[in-house]
Amino acid sequence: MSNLKNKNILVGISGGIAAYKVPDLVRRLRKKGAEVRIIMTELAKSFVTPLVLQAISGYPVLQNQNGIIIDRNQKESFIQHIDLGKWADLILLVPATADLLARINIGMANDLLTATCLASCKRIAVVPSMNTQMYQASTTQKNINELRKRGILIWGPNDGEQICGEYGFGRMLEPIQIINLISNLFQYDQDMKGIRVAITAGPTQEKFDSIRFLSNYSSGKMGFAIAQAASERGAKVTLISGPVHLETPPCVKRIDVINSLEMYEEVKKIVENQDIFIGCAAVSDYKPERQYLEEKFKSNLKKIKLTLVKNIDIIRSVGKMIKNRPYTVGFAAEINSEDLISNAHVKKINKNLDLICANNISLKNHGFHTEGNSLYLIWSKERVDFLPYDLKIRISHQLLSKVLLDYEKKNRR
Repeated sequence: MSNLKNKNILVGISGGIAAYKVPDLVRRLRKKGAEVRIIMTELAKSFVTPLVLQAISGYPVLQNQNGIIIDRNQKESFIQHIDLGKWADLILLVPATADLLARINIGMANDLLTATCLASCKRIAVVPSMNTQMYQASTTQKNINELRKRGILIWGPNDGEQICGEYGFGRMLEPIQIINLISNLFQYDQDMKGIRVAITAGPTQEKFDSIRFLSNYSSGKMGFAIAQAASERGAKVTLISGPVHLETPPCVKRIDVINSLEMYEEVKKIVENQDIFIGCAAVSDYKPERQYLEEKFKSNLKKIKLTLVKNIDIIRSVGKMIKNRPYTVGFAAEINSEDLISNAHVKKINKNLDLICANNISLKNHGFHTEGNSLYLIWSKERVDFLPYDLKIRISHQLLSKVLLDYEKKNRR
């Protein structure tokens, strides 16, 4: 059975020549069992008619009308851009012109399509289509990168000959390619719907005078990727993050903290109401015994003596809970591949974790600020799974699939 059956796909069409491919795309989506609603910009109607799309989708095409319309069958009014954003399982912008990308990026809401995107926390996939020079322009690339940072999916473009006679990147993906990407997106079929997941991410900063602090190199990318993957699978996600420069994944509740004590306090507030807790943050192991917050150490001092004391172990405090303890997953960043598994296993036992994920950060492209990772999943001394190197979002989905199986197995006991 198609995993698109009964999925709600909101297709947003902007004014590009590739709009002529959209009727075929809609036909294929309907054939796979998806429900399709369509929003068109004014310029899009110059390339494909609303009547054709209405006949193929089975619904009137939505255009720039007033914000409130009447459903004549149910005799209820609804606010278009709000309710459409809630209705959709996926908002698909196809073709997405350079103009649409720019307007989405800066948060404009000057038509029904952009207003719906701004008002929705659902997944958005963008399928660019434009002249190759427009696509390669620094402004367009900046817009695309910003959208990607915010968790918006960028699909394509292809390269090839264009209608203008030029050759290069800018061609919209073919309908069958888009169908395959949508199908892959829904492969997990909301298997974590209703599960409450709390995730810690990023570094913590421990101040020792008014302008200086102790910290580490954590970027938060792994924790944010796990939060995004869990949200994509339907989980109710709370992300507690140290200071990072990352956009919050769609539909994720984010709580920002600075130091380890703040992170611990926020975890303590919510942890008893969570089903799964994933401690991915690189929490500072030590903090200054005394904080000179009203002072600034002078730069001409030859020596500064700081006494450090042990910080609270957040993941251990969760793992050792007696009442309402969530399924608990920890992370261990190691630099010695020979002792990686044994060291991580000791941490798992000492902190009473259900699973610990270990990675060798000394390997090339495995550090804190990289886009990819590989993980050893240590369930016991005898049972260790390995997730080979991949993008962190894909590694996160693999990790959650295994966590979900073990979580459900333990809940059935």
